[in-house]
Amino acid sequence: MIEIKSGTLEEKIIKILQKMYPVTLQQLKKKTKLSKSILEMELTKMQAKHILILEPLPDKVYIRLVRTDFRFVGRRTQQKFIKRKKGEVKKKKYQSDTNDVMYG
Repeated sequence: MIEIKSGTLEEKIIKILQKMYPVTLQQLKKKTKLSKSILEMELTKMQAKHILILEPLPDKVYIRLVRTDFRFVGRRTQQKFIKRKKGEVKKKKYQSDTNDVMYG
């Protein structure tokens, strides 16, 4: 099992490759909105880790996932925490100026 950190460029590329197949380098460049040099550098790193293979053809470069056993790890998004003192729960007051059918 390969652990990939959440929120990284690797995660974004892998998720795109899992949804779309076959994918060319140009299609991936449009999806990620990255420059060609940065994308190629990241793809060669991933190829060195044996995650994917770059298959160059005369006019296109295809990207193929080799492995499918990924686990995305990392920080989870924290829910907004509101600190309140005990007994100070504010209740919403009903606004009498609304035109509800029930309270008409």
